[in-house]
Amino acid sequence: MRSHLLNDTTAEQYRRSVTDGVERVAAKLATTDRPFTGITVDALAPRIDEIDLDQPLHDTTAVLDELEDVYLRDAIYFHHPRYLAHLNCPVVIPAVLGEAVLSAVNSSLDTWDQSAGGTLIERKLIDWTTERIGLGPAADGVFTSGGTQSNLQALLLAREEAKTDSLAKLRIFASEVSHFSVKKSAKLLGLGQDAVVSIPVDHDKRMQTVALARELERCAQDGLVPMAVVATAGTTDFGSIDPLPEIAELCEQFGTWMHVDAAYGCGLLASLKHRDRISGIERADSVTVDYHKSFFQPVSSSAVLVRDAATLRHATYHAEYLNPRRMVEERIPNQVDKSLQTTRRFDALKLWMTLRTMGADGIGQLFDEVCDLAREGWKLIAADPRFDVVVRPSLSTLVFRYIPAAVTDPAEIDRANLYARKALFASGDAIVAGTKVGGRHYLKFTLLNPETRASDIAAVLDLIAGHAEQYLGESLDRAS
Repeated sequence: MRSHLLNDTTAEQYRRSVTDGVERVAAKLATTDRPFTGITVDALAPRIDEIDLDQPLHDTTAVLDELEDVYLRDAIYFHHPRYLAHLNCPVVIPAVLGEAVLSAVNSSLDTWDQSAGGTLIERKLIDWTTERIGLGPAADGVFTSGGTQSNLQALLLAREEAKTDSLAKLRIFASEVSHFSVKKSAKLLGLGQDAVVSIPVDHDKRMQTVALARELERCAQDGLVPMAVVATAGTTDFGSIDPLPEIAELCEQFGTWMHVDAAYGCGLLASLKHRDRISGIERADSVTVDYHKSFFQPVSSSAVLVRDAATLRHATYHAEYLNPRRMVEERIPNQVDKSLQTTRRFDALKLWMTLRTMGADGIGQLFDEVCDLAREGWKLIAADPRFDVVVRPSLSTLVFRYIPAAVTDPAEIDRANLYARKALFASGDAIVAGTKVGGRHYLKFTLLNPETRASDIAAVLDLIAGHAEQYLGESLDRAS
């Protein structure tokens, strides 16, 4: 079995095996004509269930053949221009190359003696990002597994900086359309269920700062502690961006930690056209960025950034076998001193390879294209009498629903939209997401593929309308 270990004696086998795998994927990408095959759980599950993991195939080619049957054939392919559902981006080739390198070398980014240059590359990228944000010379941060972990760590730091002996007094303020990880983080941090105060949003799904000011004042009057305000730069459902300058003013007035969840909107940091949409982010105490959303990186690649590097000490624990205190005095850079994780992949390498190959302008151009496409898509939907669209896009998300001319029952319209989404997914022709607005079911395009065209959007709208009309026709037949 030593023949399967990657080392100096198996380098040629490694080359052949990986090349074979890459060729399989490349062939699949080249011939994929829709984002999904439409296979059902009931059809796929038995094929996987019947595999006996205690009976290996002993041959990489046979394993790849099997993988084709249970995964590659029916995978959901985000590179297809009619994948329009969630915040999943097509990935750039330099980042995929970085993924191959980091997986093979297998550096762990917790301590210097496990990563060496990897530590310095990650730190350089953190500095690059904080400079792009404008957090100042004392800023720092660390790569994370994703936005949920980044938000958790940011709120952990805010909790500790709040300096109170009573967790029950702490309050977090976030808009009613903020990411669910804010409430999840509050629970994980030991705060009460009422710790997160939901702030209403305006017509454009942006936090109402008048309401925020009122809640902050009430918090002070009640003897409670405003631990943090979470502003969102790109909400998951709408791509809406909260009024960051006004929120920053309120945070300064009330002495409150300002966290900006820019997991989605961080692509604007590289934008050539729309950077001003996140003006005010430079005043944050902490920021979440997800490079694996709007920087076109493979999952996972995220970071939490802070204005004051000293606040990261709240995540620091020293273990004699790993990062003893003397290492700080010896100026040995250990990233575990900043992280909630210990063993951690060298995910920063993917962004490094991307920037060194394409440059920030190259990333920004791609993100600008999808933001511009969303504007074009909004015009299409707004002009189409079959649909109702919720808000003008701030980034690249469109929320809408099919409105039949002859049906007025909101519940029946809900069912038609739900059916259309499911039928479209089952067909494999396109994939869209869904959400609720005002208690009603809506559909959602999340546009992160620069290869998607307005013609794709128009075609998918026609497919949705067709499925909804089919449902309503069958519904009328059943009723009669």
